[in-house]
Amino acid sequence: VVLASVGLLFLGACGNQASESSSSPSSPSTENTNKTEPAAKTETSAHGDSHGKNAQVVEAGKYHLELVPEKEGSTTHLDLYLQTGDKHEAIPNAKVTADIQSPDGKQKTVPLTYDADGKHYAAKLDGVTAGQYQVKVTADVGGEKVNGRFSFNQ
Repeated sequence: VVLASVGLLFLGACGNQASESSSSPSSPSTENTNKTEPAAKTETSAHGDSHGKNAQVVEAGKYHLELVPEKEGSTTHLDLYLQTGDKHEAIPNAKVTADIQSPDGKQKTVPLTYDADGKHYAAKLDGVTAGQYQVKVTADVGGEKVNGRFSFNQ
């Protein structure tokens, strides 16, 4: 089995070299098919600036979005940290909404309001159903649209 696998790898490598050398400049190369990068990078918050154990981070261009969902009895409190720059400076004057799909498939749009003391945007979800929630955050920062996608379980 190992010899067959090595043989297939060798044949595959030789096949790629042959097709690259025989392709004409006008024919498209399959080499560039997977080199595009996503506009926003999502990662669970493993960096040092995290705002909680449930925090999720999306880097969208020069913007840093961090969503922190916290269950509080029969509601879920959502905190969104919208920041810019290398120093992650808070952006207090954006218009922020969250399109939320609950586990039962219902969708709602929730406005997030700015909390100057905490330097973040906040909202509460009432009547929480157990399961996975899909959240699309849209922020209008001086006419520039910033989007981030998150999910969390309750």
